Amino acid sequence: MTAREEILARVRSALHTAPSDPVAAHARLSHTYNRIGKLSREACLELFIDRLVDYDSEILQVTAESEIPQAIAKALQHADEHRALVAPVFPAACLPPGFEFKLDNALPTSEIEGVAAVVTTCEAAVAATGTIILVHDGAQGRRVITLMPDHHICLVHRDQVFELLPEAMTAIAGRTTKPITTISGPSATSDIEMTRIRGVHGPRRLTVILYG
Repeated sequence: MTAREEILARVRSALHTAPSDPVAAHARLSHTYNRIGKLSREACLELFIDRLVDYDSEILQVTAESEIPQAIAKALQHADEHRALVAPVFPAACLPPGFEFKLDNALPTSEIEGVAAVVTTCEAAVAATGTIILVHDGAQGRRVITLMPDHHICLVHRDQVFELLPEAMTAIAGRTTKPITTISGPSATSDIEMTRIRGVHGPRRLTVILYG
């Protein structure tokens, strides 16, 4: 018996306890997870917006789908961008005039690198964490076009916002065979001195257009 083991044995003897089995101790823990949100619809949306603001995301709110082109134009103009990538099936009616939208028909990375922005829809969003979920198919495009551009403009319908992650994952369960990316604000990382650096693993800017 080592000195450490002897000391611990004396402590246990004084406390009248036996050495614990880590596996058994873990099994005794109560694991409960919230799967259904309790917030009202308005409170859920407010929480989502609050999280986005906390992550330094830009939020543009519109009511009707007819206002989406104007919101996209505003997001691009604010960043002084004139071109953006879109998936081939992205709804053309949502795109504003006066900008060049390049269809991602399996573009090589060399061409993607030359475009500063991308516009996509999303599959769902989580208010509790300010997370946007992309299922890479259809108008959400390939994963590569959501990672390489510097600016991601994402359309989120208010009905797509769920309070908790389990609710969102249940809603998209039928499409989870496709690649999924979760986004919580602009891409950022911190070094050992906690200096925050954006754009290391993805877009440095995230604009969320909340509509519906």
